[in-house]
Amino acid sequence: MTIHIRRLIHRFAPGESKPCEVDLAKTVIGLIGGIGSGKSWVATELARHGGTVVAGDKLGHEALQDSAIKTAVIQRWGNGILDAEGNIDRRRLGKMVFADAGQRQELEKLAFPFIERRIREEIDKAGRDRQAAFIVLDAAVMLEAGWNKFCDRLVFVKVPRAVRLQRLAQQRGLSEKDIEAREQAQWPEAEKEKRADFVLDNSGSLEELTRKVSDFVKELIG
Repeated sequence: MTIHIRRLIHRFAPGESKPCEVDLAKTVIGLIGGIGSGKSWVATELARHGGTVVAGDKLGHEALQDSAIKTAVIQRWGNGILDAEGNIDRRRLGKMVFADAGQRQELEKLAFPFIERRIREEIDKAGRDRQAAFIVLDAAVMLEAGWNKFCDRLVFVKVPRAVRLQRLAQQRGLSEKDIEAREQAQWPEAEKEKRADFVLDNSGSLEELTRKVSDFVKELIG
């Protein structure tokens, strides 16, 4: 059975003071899970099945390239966060803000409104794309930022913490201390899993994940 959900998103049209409604007759799947759980891998697999991916990380990059946000960030955290090309070095900035909840919240207040607007725009665009079978929203702080309001279904990507730590050390060079600091900015794993409509176990091989995603898509949209 194909799941076909009619969703209404309230948006402000140019020159209007009242929100208009955008009708999206496509399922929006939100990916949630801990850092290093492999949400991006799942998103890639879902794209192979016809999904259009809206990547929060990419939109986060865009936010820091926005002139107004970039200026505000530099004024707050100084030129030391810039790389040789004059762009904001996300790793340097991350080490500062993830070490202090107050600073992290300051950055979120600057960047989140931009990211949310871009999420709305990208979902709107994908909703009008006849080639998109469904839409996938991949955002690390989906629940924390309230962006799950855009989703029809939430999928929790489950991986034991020890496996995630190993993957993050190998793939991103993050220490356990770095990971713990980032985890403080997110909801506990158990709470995320409670909010999910589906759970995908990604503790095995990539081949196993590919099969599980395929089975999930068949169950969801036929």
